[in-house]
Amino acid sequence: MELTGIHHLTAVSADAPGNVAFYTQKLGMRLVKKTVNQDQTTAYHLFYADGAAHPGTDLTFFDFPTGPERRGTHSISRTGLRVADEKSLLWWQDYLKAEGIKASDIKERNGRPSILFEDPEGQRLALVADSGPGLFTAWDKSTIPAEHQIRGLGPITLSVPDLAPTERILTQVMNMREVRDYPHPGNGGGRVHVFEMGPGGAGAELHVHVDPGAPAARQGAGGVHHVAFRTPDDKSHAEWLDRLARMGVRSTGRIDRFYFRSLYFREPNGILFEIATDGPGFAADEPMEHLGEKLALPPFLEPQRAEIEAGLKPL
Repeated sequence: MELTGIHHLTAVSADAPGNVAFYTQKLGMRLVKKTVNQDQTTAYHLFYADGAAHPGTDLTFFDFPTGPERRGTHSISRTGLRVADEKSLLWWQDYLKAEGIKASDIKERNGRPSILFEDPEGQRLALVADSGPGLFTAWDKSTIPAEHQIRGLGPITLSVPDLAPTERILTQVMNMREVRDYPHPGNGGGRVHVFEMGPGGAGAELHVHVDPGAPAARQGAGGVHHVAFRTPDDKSHAEWLDRLARMGVRSTGRIDRFYFRSLYFREPNGILFEIATDGPGFAADEPMEHLGEKLALPPFLEPQRAEIEAGLKPL
C-alpha cells in the first residue's frame, strides 16, 4: 500500500474576499469550488487548483473569524507551490516585485531553486522549480501566463519538536520513505528530514523540520489546518482505514465529502492528517467549464441552502 502524493492542503483565512482576490488575481489559481465547511456551515471552504481541478493541485481555505496564527512547532509551517522550472521562477521574481509582494531571492533549497513569500495574512508559501510528475492543466482565464502557472502542491514542511514519533507514523504506518536530510535555512537552525511517498518528487514529499526550541503553534489566520494525502479509490481508502485500525491509530473513520472520501487522524506531534480519494472530483455537481462560479453544496446540505446562504458573507 502506498499513498501517491499530496492531495490537498487546507489553511485558515479570516478574510474570504481578500483570500479570493489574492489567490485568483495575484497567483492566478482557479477557484474550482466555492462551498462551505461541512462541519461548520457558517464558514466558506474555498478550493483553488489548476484549470482541470486535478487532485494534487488543490490549495484550500476555511474562512474562520479568528486572530492570526501564533507560529511555532506542532504545525505545518510552509506550503510549496510547484512551477515548471527556473525560467518560471525568474518570471515570478519580477512579477512579485511588480505587484508589491515581498519575496526572497531565488535560492537553491534542498536541491531545488525556490522563492519564499507570504500571502497578506502571513500564510507561508514557496514557489518551487519542479518539472517532475503530476497532472496539470493550465487555466485559460488565469492572470498568469500558461507556462508559468502554479502546477501543484509540494513539498509540504512540518515543524515538530521531536522527530521519532512522527517518523514512526510516516514510515511504519503510512509507508513513506526517509530519503535525505538537510540543514534548515532559517534562524532557528536544526535539520529537515525528507520523507517521500509513491513516485517521489516534490509533489509527494513531506519535509519535517525538527525544532525543539520553538514554542507550540496556536492555530489562526495565516496558519494551516491540515494536509491530505492521495489514495486512488474507495477500495484503497477502505484498506487505509483498516491499516490505521490495525496499527492502533485512532481516526474519524471514512467520511463522504461528496467530492472525495476522507479520513482524518493526528500524528503524535498533533498535526492533523487526512487521507482522501482522487474522486469523484469537483465536476460531480458542476460543469467543468463553470466550476467555482456559484455556491456549491453537497446533496445532504442542499435542503439547508437558504439558511446557509443567509449566514455567509458576500465574496
